[in-house]
Amino acid sequence: MGAKLSLYLHRDPYDQQGTEALFLKAMEENLAYHRRNNQAYARILRCCGLKQQGTEDHTVRSMEDLERIPPLPTALFKRQKLWTLKDEQMLIKATSSGTGGRKSEMGFDLESLFFGGLMTLGLGRYHRLFSGVPANYLMLGYAPHPTDTRIITKTQKITSLFAPPASYTYALHYRKGRYHLDIDGLLEGLERYEKSRLPVRIVGFPSYLFFLLRSLQEQGRRYRLPPSSMVLLGGGWKEHHREKVEKETLYRLLKEVLQIPESQVREFFGAAEHPSLYCACPRHHFHVPIYSRAVIRDVKTLEPLAFGEPGLLDLLTPLAKGMPLLSVMTDDLAILHEGSSCGCPIKTPYFEILGRAGFEEIQTCAAGAKEFLKAGL
Repeated sequence: MGAKLSLYLHRDPYDQQGTEALFLKAMEENLAYHRRNNQAYARILRCCGLKQQGTEDHTVRSMEDLERIPPLPTALFKRQKLWTLKDEQMLIKATSSGTGGRKSEMGFDLESLFFGGLMTLGLGRYHRLFSGVPANYLMLGYAPHPTDTRIITKTQKITSLFAPPASYTYALHYRKGRYHLDIDGLLEGLERYEKSRLPVRIVGFPSYLFFLLRSLQEQGRRYRLPPSSMVLLGGGWKEHHREKVEKETLYRLLKEVLQIPESQVREFFGAAEHPSLYCACPRHHFHVPIYSRAVIRDVKTLEPLAFGEPGLLDLLTPLAKGMPLLSVMTDDLAILHEGSSCGCPIKTPYFEILGRAGFEEIQTCAAGAKEFLKAGL
């Protein structure tokens, strides 16, 4: 665990060159751990051709070695509970949003949460998310409820800890078996927060922010929120993709209606099945931090693609101990760009999300793993 700890304690979260050896070693150790302690994952590795050589585990010495680790499709986690640790060892259990009808069941143990905290600390410090000044939170998401197990609800609540919360106003409240949108509550919260001297932090889905801003604009409502107010966006548009607008439109509305400039907006990207976090740079690009790597794979062959070529986004990280999340194939189509083409101070590669793949399940060598697991092979 020494390499992993040194990696996550590294001061600069985008110093890939200075931490390359640490990342490779951490991935190697994580791969060996899950191979030894998760029989189902070991079978997947064997059926995908990643076999042990004698008593030695697969060595990870280069990016090419990383690319050979089988990318598990998110669909697999929606069908199989592929946990390495036991239920009682998982301090946090959560599910994906289940937009497509199925949910991934995820679990995180104490060690994984510790490294997740170090990662959040490093990225939050770099992107200036932390503040000692209390803030009023306008949460454009779900109010916590015992029946809600979605990861997005938990991560949005964690995001509200970058500045001490003075109060919360939620957009969605649970009543009579489902969530209901509380527009009146949001308006009351905005009016109350406008009169407060504390900054406001708006947290949630970009789609919800757009719908709120558009509604306020149509009603002729304008608010001047306190200085240093900030917007933290994450979660994508998903079922609202047909109404998606360009970022320039969203930020223009934000400035016009709430007086929050674009410089006070932070965008995040993440996936329920991938525990690393991505925060956009001032040019709105998701650079890959030292805690992970991104590979773009050909839709048909799954071979790694060069910079600038569109394909499926495969995300790698050594963070998780409770589940083998080393290499997870998302259903996002993306392009990987060289960091130097961005123009911001961050020089690591960044990915551009093009949209969803558009087919029901991603087919990889591990896509049929559930049949292997059922057969006990």
